[in-house]
Formats: sequence, C-alpha cells, structure tokens
Amino acid sequence: MTPLPGPAAGSSLSAARRARELRDSVGGPVVDVLVVGLGATGAGAALDAAARGLSVVAVDAHDLAFGTSRFSSKLIHGGLRYLASGQLGVAHESAVERGVLMERTAPHLVRAQPFVLPLTPLVSRGQAALARAGFGAGDTLRLAARTARATLPPPRRLSAVETHRLAPALRGDGLRGGLLSWDGRLTDDARLVTALARTAAAHGARVLTRVRALDLGPAGARVRDELTGEEGEIRARAVINACGVWAGGLVGGVRIRPSRGTHIVLRPESLGPPTAGLHIPIPGESSRFVLVLPQDDGRVYAGLTDEPVEGDIPDVAEAPETDIGFLLDVLCSVLHVPVHRADVVGAFAGLRPLLDTTPARSGTAPRTADLSRRHAVLTSPEGVVTVVGGKLTTYRRMAEDAVDTAVRVRHLPAGPSPTASLPLVGAAPPHLLAGLAAPRRLVARYGTEAPSVRALGARDTRLNEPVVPGYPVTGAELLWSLRHEGALDEADLLDRRTRIGLVPADRARARDAVRELLDGALPPGS
Repeated sequence: MTPLPGPAAGSSLSAARRARELRDSVGGPVVDVLVVGLGATGAGAALDAAARGLSVVAVDAHDLAFGTSRFSSKLIHGGLRYLASGQLGVAHESAVERGVLMERTAPHLVRAQPFVLPLTPLVSRGQAALARAGFGAGDTLRLAARTARATLPPPRRLSAVETHRLAPALRGDGLRGGLLSWDGRLTDDARLVTALARTAAAHGARVLTRVRALDLGPAGARVRDELTGEEGEIRARAVINACGVWAGGLVGGVRIRPSRGTHIVLRPESLGPPTAGLHIPIPGESSRFVLVLPQDDGRVYAGLTDEPVEGDIPDVAEAPETDIGFLLDVLCSVLHVPVHRADVVGAFAGLRPLLDTTPARSGTAPRTADLSRRHAVLTSPEGVVTVVGGKLTTYRRMAEDAVDTAVRVRHLPAGPSPTASLPLVGAAPPHLLAGLAAPRRLVARYGTEAPSVRALGARDTRLNEPVVPGYPVTGAELLWSLRHEGALDEADLLDRRTRIGLVPADRARARDAVRELLDGALPPGS
C-alpha cells in the first residue's frame, strides 16, 4: 500500500513531543537561545536562531498566536499609511517584508487582495486626488521593494458600474466611481504563526506551549508547566523577550502604550456580498480607514479601531460596544441597506504593543494612532534582549534584529540570518501550489501539506464532513491540528488552528465534534 503523505520532516508539534522536549529542557543542558513568547515575532525569532544553527527553546504561557498575532486584520501591508505620515523607513521596510512573504517564504498563505475606495459624496474631489496619489506612491514602494507586478497589480480608477460590481452593497446615489488598489492578505494570521513555529521545530527548536516564564535573567528563566504546576529552570546563553504588549511585565524599563484594534464579524450577505475589500474613509481623518475584509471561510471582517488601553493588560481583550458602534456607523455611511447590531455575529479585539518613546514628564501623550509602528530592540542592564513595537508584516525583520542583538551581546557563534529566503512549512511557488490534488481552500491554508490533510479522510469519511454546517472546516483539519500543529485542547482548535470560535454560535455547534476528537473517539488509523 502506498503510504499516506505526511508533514514536513521534523515539523510535527504534538502533546507527546511537547512532553518529551519539556523534560529535556527543564534542568537540562544550557541552550544558546531561550525565546519567551510565541506570537509572530517570538516564533520568528525561534526560527531565525534555529536556522543559524543555534540551539533554541521557545516557550509561551498559553498557545501559539494566543495574543495579538491572532487578532490582526489579516493583512500584510505595504506601508502606505506610514508613507502618508512621513514614516518612510517603516513604509519601505513593510513593502520589502510584504514581498518576502508573498514571493519567497509564504506564497501559500499570502496573496494579493483588491481594495476599493468608493468615491461617495463624503469623499471630496481633493481627497480623491490625494488618495489616488497615495496609491501611486504605494505602487512606487512596491517597485522599490522589487516586488513583481505579477504579484501586485497596479492601482487604477474604476467607473461607478465597476465599483458597484465589486461592492454591490454600496449606496448608488452620488457614487462617482472608485479607486482600486492592491495589498497582501493572509489566509489567517494564526496559521502564519503555526507555520513559523513548525518550521523552527523542523530546524531543531523546542517549541513549548503552556510553559510560563516566571522570572527572566541573562542566564535563562524560571518556568512553570501550566498543565502540571511543576516549576524548574531553563538555562540559556541568551534570552529574548518577545512577549509583545506583555513584555514590560518580565523586564523593567520597557514602556508600552497598548492600542486596541477591534473588528466585527459579519455574514457576507449583509454586504452584498463583496468580491473586493473596501477602504471606507473615517470622517475627519486624512489617512485612516475602516477596512471591509472578505474571508475565504464565508465571513467578512470590518475594522479597525485604534484606541488607547489604560490599566492592567488582559490576556484577551474584549471588543467594547463603543468600538462596535463606531465601526457600524462608518460602514453605514456608504451602504444602501444599513448594517445593524443584530447583523454582527462576532467581534474580536487585539492589543498592539506600541513603544512609548515620549518623555515621562512631557504632559499629554500623543494618540496611539499617531505613535510610530517602528520596532525597537532593547537590551536590559542584565543582558536580556526585548523586542517590541512593529507590526505583523515586519515580524521577520523584528525577529532578525532581535537575534542579531542576542548574538552580538552574548557572543554567540552564528552567522547572518537566512530567513528572507527560507520557505515556511507548506510553501511552494504558485504554479506548484496550483497543481496540488487538494481543494483550493486547503491549499490556501496548508500549502503543500493540503493533500496530506485531505488524505486523513481516506480511512474515515466522518473526517470529511464540516464541523459546523455551512462552515468549511472539516474534522480532518482538526485531527491534523492535534497530530501535527501542537493543538492541545478545545480552545486551541476552535480559536487558533481554526477560527470557528470567532462566532459564538458556531463555537457552540462545533463543541461535540471537537470533544469527540479530543476524547479519542476516532480510530487511531484515521
């Protein structure tokens, strides 16, 4: 019998591997690098260090992509907004990293997304001219980043008929047309983090979820296994703190100004459905928009806000009604049929880890919307390296800079980063992805591993069925997550390996199928 296809060599994360590698790490030999935090930047740092040949342990108190990295707009930005605010370096860096993801490291997860800026009566001709010039400048950024025209088409003007065809829910009266632009869109931000962690594991990194760092020092950390409560030491020559908005809780002197970004989740019929994303100008703002983001799973996200967060930082941010109301108001300013609160089937909020560089006694702090998205790598007096700021698009550069600093400060034997040309698990050129014998939806989520996911249903047809009626995720995908992607419990499956849990009603309907998998009701050979 021909064996079923399997995952990339050494990349499978599972409960058994976690237990084994945790035993080897706690109280074990000194490793070169300990990374704390397994969002995009932390997982990227683990991959970067492991790809340079360093021994690596990476831990997170919760799960892969538990924090900010699963609550983004799922966009890989080219930096146009930062260009408009004069942050030329950040804009160029964003455009470069977008090209790296789309053309080299993750073409299976990132593809071109069209966006329409509708020219409604609320958009003056002067504003339209400014926006058109901005999109042209964005295309110049693409050229400067050496991203191919075939990867990202040029911006152009649309007629009113073309605009309405792409976004049928738009109000027709007074619509002068639209401006079409393109940017990168992730299939799923949490899937990017999973691919990073698994690629790091394939290079020898030990990736340990549910392991909380209690104290950090230059020689390692005291940690606690959150599943058993047992504590111990992981010793390391260098420590990288990549905890994002929570980074200041482990290392002193790190000042973070969290900013909350809220999205609402809608059914596509509420908006037409749209075949392109929308840029809807926010009244009174020159370069901020509410984005309408169609998803491959039959949902539409609309966001996002930029509100400062004061006080204690929660593990998971809540989407307040004020944010939801704001987003609905902006949406309704351009729609011919209003979207009501009852049409919102889910909502989520993430916290951006913006670095506060204002003087402590400077008086009124600037709006979080005005703070730079440039990242920073800080080294404590004791030698712990902390990476903060930045954004999802530039995670690879942030990780590279953090590892560069750790290598220099702690005198580690490592060369330059290879990650700008290192494909992630599942990556392949588009023509090879197009030829895979698997549904396109699976290819967009798993890349070259899509046939392996599909093959799980060959011995048990129950796995081919959707977990939730009307939603495309199947039991095979959940089983794959348990066997190869490090999922340990119901929340891992519903909230991060898939996004079923973003809609509470879908989460409730999926629980029985998930518990059947977790209880081992399916035969071992499935």
